[in-house]
Amino acid sequence: MFVDYHMHTPLCGHAQGEMEEYVEEAIRQGLKEIAFSDHLPFVHLPADHPWHGRYAMRMEELPGYCEAVLKLRHEYPEIKIKLGVEADYIPNKEKELEELLSQHPFDFVLGSIHLIDDWPFDDPSLIDEYAHKDIDELWHRYFAIFISAVKSGLFDSMAHPDLIKKFGFFPRAGVQIHYENAAEALAEAQVCLEVNSAGLHKPVGEIYPAAAFLEDCLARGVAVTIGSDAHRPWEVARDFAKVKELLQETGCKELALFTGRRKTLHPLTF
Repeated sequence: MFVDYHMHTPLCGHAQGEMEEYVEEAIRQGLKEIAFSDHLPFVHLPADHPWHGRYAMRMEELPGYCEAVLKLRHEYPEIKIKLGVEADYIPNKEKELEELLSQHPFDFVLGSIHLIDDWPFDDPSLIDEYAHKDIDELWHRYFAIFISAVKSGLFDSMAHPDLIKKFGFFPRAGVQIHYENAAEALAEAQVCLEVNSAGLHKPVGEIYPAAAFLEDCLARGVAVTIGSDAHRPWEVARDFAKVKELLQETGCKELALFTGRRKTLHPLTF
């Protein structure tokens, strides 16, 4: 049973296409269920900050986004459409994020980390900054923030969980300890891990998460969600055949679905 729980809209400022086009592509792909999960406004920035409209939707656009997704449910009864959101975890701003999330009827909340000390580390236009960074320390900082996000209780699943590998910079000390610590935190908090196909089209050239990371999570009973991270309609369910291969290889047996922030597990049949 394949679904796509990670799709964006032009409101975030870096996606294209009408929301209806995403839904229609999902139907063409044979998906039974989808979730829009566009970027929530940053809770630590003023409403007029330029990152709103570049990396995330503006605060005044959030109610309209929710209304648009709910409207699509009635327009396309042949597919289940869930109201999701991708929310950046900002250390020490948990209360603000919790308050914002509580104001809207989300089915599903993806947690993500795109900032390390207010540096958008996954922005290709800022890749030169890596030359001035200690990569081992960056990985340590990323996973420390990741684990804090998991423990916050704010998120249903963690998006592109090893995003720090996007440009192919890996720590000299190795990655396994980071994967194990993150998997332990996910299992303890009962937060899902997203299997995200977008990494195949980034410099690193592999799915998020790495197979070893996914295996560590599955061994501890962590459930998974699946997403394409589509920023254009034709990217919906992109490379899900390769996602299927990874799930088979790692022995994944179940898929997590959400309604009203409540998780249900469904067997995967290949």
